[in-house]
Amino acid sequence: MKSYALLSLLFAPLASLALPLNLDGPIEQGALIRGKTAPGAKVTLDGKVLKTSPQGDFVLGFGRDDKGPHLLAVALGDDSAHRKLVPKTRQYRLQKVNGVPERTVNPPEAVQARIRMEAAKVAKVRAETSNRLDFTAPLRWPLTGPITGVYGSQRIYNGTPKAPHFGVDVAAPTGTQVLAPWAGKVVLAEPDLYFSGGTLILDHGHGVSSTFLHLSALDVSPGQEVKAGDPIAKVGATGRATGPHLDWRLNWYEVRLDPALIAPPMPKGEGAPH
Repeated sequence: MKSYALLSLLFAPLASLALPLNLDGPIEQGALIRGKTAPGAKVTLDGKVLKTSPQGDFVLGFGRDDKGPHLLAVALGDDSAHRKLVPKTRQYRLQKVNGVPERTVNPPEAVQARIRMEAAKVAKVRAETSNRLDFTAPLRWPLTGPITGVYGSQRIYNGTPKAPHFGVDVAAPTGTQVLAPWAGKVVLAEPDLYFSGGTLILDHGHGVSSTFLHLSALDVSPGQEVKAGDPIAKVGATGRATGPHLDWRLNWYEVRLDPALIAPPMPKGEGAPH
């Protein structure tokens, strides 16, 4: 009987091991989170299936005011794992500006149709997805310089709150070269949008895109593939800009993220906000 019991124990099925669920990135508002799980696993966020590579790579993000909680789950056969995600709340800069002329605060009715058309074009591009995995590589700054605007900040004109700023502004002279922060594919290159002027969007895969605004020149065309560090555009002051700078933005589909949370520190002496 003892021998039989020992044999039964030796040949019994192994207990299921929990699936890996590794996350890279801060769990806070504005953050891009890169994930890795077992190849072939199904990943869901609050019950919605996330695009996952054959190797188990996936990505998600939290918006400016996202308070959660969210349930991230992976499953493969009889194995599963899950994690509750509660984004850390951030404090954003608020600036009150009074006495601003109405025509400066709100665009005239004559351009509203144009603004809506351009917004729809940008939204369509950001809603698309691809199998690219450029977002899994380290992110680099597209240029260096003083940071003059930060993600999440908001101005209140004449007592009326306006839309928050969803980018990182880097001051530089007109004509300064802008480099690709990741490899990617050009999915939008517009020389003159109403708000953002010269505008470029790169697709980095799985709904992750980066956007570059107020450009004076576009050095790439839609459909073009670029490598990290390739020249893609030049700094300008086009659109509704008060001076030359790059407004750099990061999205996960329609969710607006803070690129500064995953970029390396700006080279010393360049990054102090003004």
